[in-house]
Amino acid sequence: MQLSASGVGTQTGVFRVYIQGCPSGGFLENRSNFCGRMESLPRVTGSPSTGVFASTLEPLPRTRGQRGGAWAGPSAGTSAKGARECWTESLQMDFKIEHTWDEFPVKHEPVFVRVNPGDGGVMMEISAPFFNDPPAPLGEPGKPFNELWDYEVVEAFFLNDITEQYLEVELCPHGQHLVLLLSGRRNVWKQELDLSFKVSRGETKWEGKAYLPWSYFPPNVTKFNSFAIHGSKDKRNYEALYPVPQHELQQGQKPDFHRLEYFKSFSFNTLLGEEWKQPESDLWL
Repeated sequence: MQLSASGVGTQTGVFRVYIQGCPSGGFLENRSNFCGRMESLPRVTGSPSTGVFASTLEPLPRTRGQRGGAWAGPSAGTSAKGARECWTESLQMDFKIEHTWDEFPVKHEPVFVRVNPGDGGVMMEISAPFFNDPPAPLGEPGKPFNELWDYEVVEAFFLNDITEQYLEVELCPHGQHLVLLLSGRRNVWKQELDLSFKVSRGETKWEGKAYLPWSYFPPNVTKFNSFAIHGSKDKRNYEALYPVPQHELQQGQKPDFHRLEYFKSFSFNTLLGEEWKQPESDLWL
């Protein structure tokens, strides 16, 4: 079974979930403990393994392995305000960053982020355009680099919205990284944590894999957002998975990735089961 997600619409940020072999006929929306409604939608043909979709629609056949007409696999569903995530039997969530921080469509191939939890932690994978702007940081590849947000990066934030404790992970196509633990908005209390991070890079695209141990995550992650930054000076671009809605923008407002109120619902239990408990961490005591 294979799933991919694609953002649709320039204003809503809605995600649809494509499931090869889904008994609903192709798309699965509002599933499980979110909105409790399954809707049969057509399949979008293209390249589901990479999440790249074409515009032609066709139905999907029913496949083996379903129980009682229901999808025999982990749940998929919606979080707040229609933002969609997708889950596969290999326990992964796929996201595309398709908008700028202020909800305009990006003008390039979207940044792709995959989150894949396992026993010891979470594998975070990046596939993104490589702009090589600004130039590489002076720090050693594979090592933490402070203020990495001033360079070309992809970021992920994992938040407990009750305690406002959150993990911030920044990954650079040149191999540097930055891991921050925050308690309260912008209040960094641990930084430059070690990270296993590998990068492969071509002329126009880069891919990265980072392994995040469970000890880095705040207890009971409930919200998530992801961002991408590239460009220099007046061509600096800030992009967000869950952007600030245009109707809420204030005159002169600047991009701020720590606007926690715009993060959307997220739970590892959706993949790992309601009985799963996140391992305790001494880092957050």
